[in-house]
Amino acid sequence: MTTCPLPSAGDGRVLLGHGAGGRLSAELLEAHILPALAPAAAATGGPLEDAAPLPGDDTLVMTTDAFVVSPLFFPGGDIGTLAVNGTVNDLAMRGARPLALTVALIIEEGLDFARLDAVLASLGKAAAEAGVPVVAGDTKVVGRGQADGLFITTTGIGRRLPGLNPSAARARPGDAVLLSGPVGAHGTAVLSVRDNLGFASDITSDTRPLHRLVDALSPLGAHVHTLRDPTRGGLAASLNEIARDSRIHVSIDETALPVPEPVAGACDLLGLDPLTVANEGCMVAFVAPDSADEALGLMRALPEGRYATRIGDVTAGPAGRVVLRTLIGAQRLIDMPLGEQLPRIC
Repeated sequence: MTTCPLPSAGDGRVLLGHGAGGRLSAELLEAHILPALAPAAAATGGPLEDAAPLPGDDTLVMTTDAFVVSPLFFPGGDIGTLAVNGTVNDLAMRGARPLALTVALIIEEGLDFARLDAVLASLGKAAAEAGVPVVAGDTKVVGRGQADGLFITTTGIGRRLPGLNPSAARARPGDAVLLSGPVGAHGTAVLSVRDNLGFASDITSDTRPLHRLVDALSPLGAHVHTLRDPTRGGLAASLNEIARDSRIHVSIDETALPVPEPVAGACDLLGLDPLTVANEGCMVAFVAPDSADEALGLMRALPEGRYATRIGDVTAGPAGRVVLRTLIGAQRLIDMPLGEQLPRIC
């Protein structure tokens, strides 16, 4: 019998999948990174959030992120826009409005100045459109073959909006599960130009800042329990992380999932699951059931949330699980991805 081999992490070496946001990433954190850098977090097994409050002032929130996307340019964006939007969104998912960014560039020797200038122009434009200044940074150059053109690391600081304190550990039984927009576009857009698959004109990345969407939800205050942008590992990874950290059972309706037709066709052609494909411009929100309709109205009033929809609920069932109610009425377990079907996606 022929089987599809899974990557083995038993040979004592880091794999590409360790950086992909799935189970291998969790193993890397739990076995190596957290014990060395955050032993208290490793011991308690608490939630790993997109950003963290600063010691001594929990109204200030900080995050850092690295971007190694290949190729540097893709339909709908590039590594520069991705760096700004991804960092802004990590702050927003903790209920914070961005205040400032820092940017570090690792440039490979031989990169064309024209490509570098194009990335920097996109980065500056994205920061200006998000209303967040770049206040500091650093630049390093490495030898040929050591950086794949350009890597970018960003750090962001933001201030928490009054009344908002969302966390992956705060989803509650009965919560409505809302999604701000369609899924799967970013990962398939990057893949389309990486491998010259021919559907680049039909699919563009959804990369965009989401902090204004979170601003819009701020009047709901404590009724907004959890926010998460489903990047690496896609919606499947984000829902599983929330189910695990909040110890809840999440039930999603397949008929309600907004998967654009070109994305669905590309995923079907390539054997990908849209639920595990990375996104860069949508968020999932767990809100109190009585506030679900108001939350949808607030999101739909903004361009970035005009396709917001309710995709499921927190229901009775085994804690830490995510299930999909299929088109034929059956239930399918949505597991945490092992790694990423599409590496180097952000």
